[in-house]
Formats: sequence, C-alpha cells, structure tokens
Amino acid sequence: MGHGGDIIHELTTDHREVEDIFSDIESMPPGEPRRKQLADQVTIELVRLSIAEEQYLYPAVRAHVPDGAAIADREIGDHATAERVMKELEEYSASHARFDQLIARLMTEIREHIQDEEDHLFPMLRAACTPEALADLGGKARRAKRMAPTRPHPSAPDTPPLNKVLAPGVGLVDRARDMISGRGQGS
Repeated sequence: MGHGGDIIHELTTDHREVEDIFSDIESMPPGEPRRKQLADQVTIELVRLSIAEEQYLYPAVRAHVPDGAAIADREIGDHATAERVMKELEEYSASHARFDQLIARLMTEIREHIQDEEDHLFPMLRAACTPEALADLGGKARRAKRMAPTRPHPSAPDTPPLNKVLAPGVGLVDRARDMISGRGQGS
C-alpha cells in the first residue's frame, strides 16, 4: 500500500508503516541500541501523522460525522497522551528500564487508537463525505506531513487555526535539529 489517494488511504498507509516500526522494535532484545533509533523514527512518523489528522481529519469529522465534535475531541486527547509519552521517551536510552516501559505503553496506546480509527472513524467519514472531498483531504494531509514537526510538542495547539499557522515553523526548527544531530537518519 503506497501513499497517495484519499485521506483514509493515506492515513491507513501511515498506520501500517508505524506498525512495521513497532514490530521491528519488538523483534529486538531489550537494551539493543537500535531500539532507540527506531523509537526516534516512530516518533517522527507519529508526530507527522498527528499533525495531518489534527489539521484535516478531525475538522472533517467535526463537520460531517454525527457527534463528530465529541469523536474528534476524544481522538485529539489520545494524541495528547501519546505525545507526552513520546516526549518522556526522548530522555531515555534503549538500555534504561524506563525506555522499555514507555515504548510498550506507546505501542499499546497507538495500536488501540489506530484500531478505533480504522474500525469506526474511517467508515463513518467515508459514508459522510464525497470521494472528491476525501481525495482533497488526502492531498492536504500529505502537504501537512511534509511541513510538520518531527518532535513531540505537548504544549503546542492541536486544533485549527493555530496548529496550521505554527506547525510549519516548528517543523522547520525540528528538521534542522534532526539534521544537525542525525536523529531519524539511517533508520
């Protein structure tokens, strides 16, 4: 499954990529240094994915899905919880016991979130929106991911319009930090 297409296809592809990284982490023994590199990589992917969802998926859910505001708020709450875990995870090497606790918690929370989106939210959105609207949202989500931050910023706004205004600038700073430090490269 490649990137492209409507927002549901795009995000489902992202979900598979995150799961592949989680599987790679789980296949390695505790303390293996590469687990930290993979945790950084999955954090980058999850932050980008969250930005795209918060900027485009959840506003569409609010506008088109019955009880969409409550659903979007719950999903954004899931993101905030995961972002706090990712922020704490940054502090630990793969050899630290807290790393194992945090990565296990992150994987459990993200897997539950993905399952809920794919089983419930995506079908509701597909039923509520035209194929053209979903395709338009897919393009917007891809553009948002390219400009998105790569590090968790738990105190940053998570709803439009502020998240759309601030994310590109924060993303630029994060990508510069990643380039200097080598984070996310070679993983």
